[in-house]
Amino acid sequence: MSTQPHTAYIVDAVRTPRGIGKQGKGALAAEHPQHLAATVLKAIAERNGIDTKTVDDVIWSVSTQDGKQAGDMGRMAALDAGYDITSSGMTLDRFCGGGITSVNLAAAQVMSGMADCVVAGGTEMMSLTAQMAKDKMAAGIAPPMMGSYNERLQAKHPQSHQGVCGDAIASQEGFTREELDEVGYRSQQRAAQAIAEGRFDKSVVPVVDDEGNTILDKEEFPRPQTTMETLAQLEPAFPKLADVPLDKDGTTFRKLINQKYPDLDIQHFHHAGNSSGVVDGAAAVLIASKEYCDEHGLKPRAKIVATANMGDDPTLMLNAPVPAAKRVLERAGMTLDDIDLFEINEAFAVVAAKFVRDLDLDWDKVNVNGGAIALGHPIGATGSMLIGTMVDELERQGKKRGLVTMCAAGGMAPAIIVETV
Repeated sequence: MSTQPHTAYIVDAVRTPRGIGKQGKGALAAEHPQHLAATVLKAIAERNGIDTKTVDDVIWSVSTQDGKQAGDMGRMAALDAGYDITSSGMTLDRFCGGGITSVNLAAAQVMSGMADCVVAGGTEMMSLTAQMAKDKMAAGIAPPMMGSYNERLQAKHPQSHQGVCGDAIASQEGFTREELDEVGYRSQQRAAQAIAEGRFDKSVVPVVDDEGNTILDKEEFPRPQTTMETLAQLEPAFPKLADVPLDKDGTTFRKLINQKYPDLDIQHFHHAGNSSGVVDGAAAVLIASKEYCDEHGLKPRAKIVATANMGDDPTLMLNAPVPAAKRVLERAGMTLDDIDLFEINEAFAVVAAKFVRDLDLDWDKVNVNGGAIALGHPIGATGSMLIGTMVDELERQGKKRGLVTMCAAGGMAPAIIVETV
């Protein structure tokens, strides 16, 4: 193995379809999360003829590392997928941003010369995590999203619920309900067109059971029948949650934000039709050096130009994608004009709307195949899915460079620029 710096190449990317993230309703909800991860790990090795003895590491993202999602899924799923026992694995948590970070860390290993072939990706079964949260609430253990509630930290950096933060940002930035509904409507329409035209077919692999029966082979969450009129009829999702007492002192999610922004009158704009969908899914990306590709007869599809991480205000939580995009462009020595396509995760409509407005982008270059509002957001997997979608779309359009970023809890955003080869 060379100790000289390498270019990190994306050889391939695969993902499962996204299944509705509700017990008893979603097609994937009865599966073990390791099975979803093993599905994409097996597919990416088989599609590319990889001898898994040559895989230096599996770097995996899981946000809720609890219950069936605990226990280093990167290693366990690789074993389940039939990888050689010499191929190690690890699991990380950067909340929603982990699926980008797993790829970025894999790229860093290859770029540094410390690895030649790494599989990165992520899994999240929100059907499980939602049920775990309900069970904990029923047992009086912790309110949703506040399992690590720390009074000392909250006094320094008050942190609220993501949905309430989305509403707070929309209120602060002056976005209207109609503007945010337009983001949701656009997402559904673009996703419907992408599915109809088979734009995801290159990357989506079916989930099958041990007998080979297909469990899910297509997207389960999109609602192509959505209209602006139906969106306008939906009730905001977070007014009641914003005022639920979190402790004996009567602390609420709203009060946590007003602790830092006392004059901010939080209005409620987000609902089920302009917020990301609750789904199950997994994705994998194969990263390798040029030497590895040449030795094993692999043809890279893209190279990783630059990566970055950015922190921002943890109280508003969702505002780091814009500074992350600026930082990764600076690292690459590029400007916005050098980027052909953008993927910004639609955690909430305001995140995408603010990203486009603040960077003065054209929506024709942003989330051209829809986003998490239409397709869903399997938290630990989404970033890896977006990277695969970006490579597919750059190839489809004959374009060169794409930038992918997303907000994450704690006020963070990873980012990556990829270039087709």
